[in-house]
Amino acid sequence: MGDGSLAQALPDAPARSHSDSATRDFGVYLHVPFCAVRCGYCDFNTYAPGESEFSSRDDYVGAALGEMAHARTAMAGDDRPARTVFVGGGTPTMLDAGALAALLDGVRGTWGLAADAEVTTEANPDSVTRESLDALASAGFTRVSFGMQSAVPHVLATLDRTHRPENVERAVTWAKEAGLATSLDLIYGTPGESLVDWEASLDAAIALRPDHVSAYALVIEPGTRMGMQLRRGEIEAVDPDTQADMYEAADARLTEAGYAWYEVSNWARTPSDACRHNIAYWTSQDWWGVGPGAHSYLGPRIGPAGEVVAAERWWNVKLPRVYAQRLHAGESPEAEREPLTEADLALESVMLRLRLSEGLPVKDLPEPRSQQVAALVADGVLDGRAAIAGTLRLTLRGRLLADAAVRALT
Repeated sequence: MGDGSLAQALPDAPARSHSDSATRDFGVYLHVPFCAVRCGYCDFNTYAPGESEFSSRDDYVGAALGEMAHARTAMAGDDRPARTVFVGGGTPTMLDAGALAALLDGVRGTWGLAADAEVTTEANPDSVTRESLDALASAGFTRVSFGMQSAVPHVLATLDRTHRPENVERAVTWAKEAGLATSLDLIYGTPGESLVDWEASLDAAIALRPDHVSAYALVIEPGTRMGMQLRRGEIEAVDPDTQADMYEAADARLTEAGYAWYEVSNWARTPSDACRHNIAYWTSQDWWGVGPGAHSYLGPRIGPAGEVVAAERWWNVKLPRVYAQRLHAGESPEAEREPLTEADLALESVMLRLRLSEGLPVKDLPEPRSQQVAALVADGVLDGRAAIAGTLRLTLRGRLLADAAVRALT
């Protein structure tokens, strides 16, 4: 079938209107912005010992609980419990298990937890003990995501990671014994990393039999320490073709080991092992972000007086000290707010949902794109059979070119 006939066969239709909050799930993200060491590639809102903001760690839990009290007022009348909770960072397990349990209790008291809630914390393999993981499981955590990054010492050293490879196996074993689901985060494309190095890391991760694996291409941001090293010529970036080979190796090895991709950078042993919290982001569910620099999103909804409230996104001030000061003074920690139109939501839906293995219905495109879809099918980026059936689904090649596909469709 030629490009023209394929375009004619595609079912184009206008995008559907977004519904109100009654049809969406609600989740909570808690940002813990503290780490033992600032990694050279990291541009997240995090603070390490020696940086003045790190001292705010002592005020963090009280301030975060204060934001939850603020949220209770702001969301009055919305009785949806949290179906997912994700504690990220930073390294959340820089706080002790009692502090993390107190944060989860705060979520329970503010919104309630769904009976089958997924509750995840990120962790560095060096920042947990058998006892702390047992305590987290007892507190209601169901899942832990370990920052493994690599199993090769020289790669870990380039990334400024402090753990030894053997510590990952120990941490995963303890988590499983505590009854926690396990996920491993990997990074590929580190300067000096070969394809053989990456395959060794994949094999080491698979050998631990986690429930879930994430694999992210390293992006060297200009303002990071690694960005400065790159600019000075002290390190050399891995070329894009090698990174593509690394991604294909990850997909091949993980698929062979029984994992299925469900999002461009994520694989799960079974559908129930997929990270429900991140799926909520990609499918435009609602969430409240607690903590310095945390982002929140609430879609279109009906207000307390029966009025229609447009979708909006907002984010908190970044500095932990300022965040705590505002909350202790009874003020909102919000830094800025962005209203979102129906057109904004439609475009974001394409950007996010196209990354999922289930794909994006053709009828949910903001406007007809038959010729563009046909061209992407011809280029091997989209699955042709799925497109004719009404769903835009990335091929393996398409996953490597996902950003280009989004640009073509929006």
